[in-house]
Amino acid sequence: MKHLRVKLFSPILAGATFSDRILASVAALIGIAVTGFLSGMLAGKAPHLLLLVPPMGASAVLLFAVPSSPMAQPWPTIGGNVISAFVGIFIGHTIAEPVLAAGIAVGVAIALMSLLRCLHPPGGAAALVAVFAAPSASYLFPLVPIGLNAVLLVACAFAYHRVLGRAYPHVTAKPAAPGVSPTFDEKDIEGALLDLGEAFDISKSDLERLLREIEKRALARSYRDLTCADIMTAKVITIGDDASQHQARSMLAEYDFRTLPVVDAEGRLIGMIGQRELERHGSTARELMSAPATAIAATPALALIDKFARDRVHAVYVLDEAGKAIGVVTEADWLAVLTRGLNVAGEVMPAA
Repeated sequence: MKHLRVKLFSPILAGATFSDRILASVAALIGIAVTGFLSGMLAGKAPHLLLLVPPMGASAVLLFAVPSSPMAQPWPTIGGNVISAFVGIFIGHTIAEPVLAAGIAVGVAIALMSLLRCLHPPGGAAALVAVFAAPSASYLFPLVPIGLNAVLLVACAFAYHRVLGRAYPHVTAKPAAPGVSPTFDEKDIEGALLDLGEAFDISKSDLERLLREIEKRALARSYRDLTCADIMTAKVITIGDDASQHQARSMLAEYDFRTLPVVDAEGRLIGMIGQRELERHGSTARELMSAPATAIAATPALALIDKFARDRVHAVYVLDEAGKAIGVVTEADWLAVLTRGLNVAGEVMPAA
């Protein structure tokens, strides 16, 4: 059954689900019915008066199916329909040729809706309805029934989304803080939209929020995909197992290291030595050293977290098949990775 639904229902809108579309369909049915019923009660049921105008069907699609669209908000819905209807009724009374009047009405309606920030696709239909209704309708037609229909339909949409716990009118949630060095900002979004030369049915605020969320998810996935080879420092400075305690102390101070890897005569890693080991009794690095924390190049970098946090090691040495150190991952290396994450997402992302 699930496979059949996926096959039959492939949403054209991102984020749409089958259950959402079913709910929107039922809500539109109820919304249109309530709007028609109340319009009849408030405006009367005179035979010459339309209780519902066709543009309301198109408005219902936006209000119930895509309520986050900038064109589905209350002002575009009410203003777009009413203003377009006024344009249509004026053009219908002014120009006798129906085809010419229809074209001019729709064109002017689009221009006015754009200028007044209430672009609403059903407004084009409202302009056409008003043009063809002009011979028998007055200048009140844009208010009753069109304006009345629009107000009632918006009220139904408001109630529907409140019942579902959704915010309507749509309010864009504040995107996560971009951090110290964001990968993009508002100017980048505006520039990209300008370069594409297309209009998208999403506000810039919603677009930024979506992109920030994508960044955070990509960052979390990249953490899971990171290996020791991706973050290790390839140059490893070692000390021989026969080196004296004084030599070890001098090298730690010279390179400002917390630990040094100890290798045997063949260059294989056999231990590590730090300030704690230097307090032990012994004369050579082999006698003083402790067991090192090791990994291979393909080890997931996330697997090292326990070593740093629980075992409190300061460095994990990355070995090749021969047991020789080919790299080292230190706490500083992990901090660098986390800092990049903070700059992108504004917060440390979960690993899972």
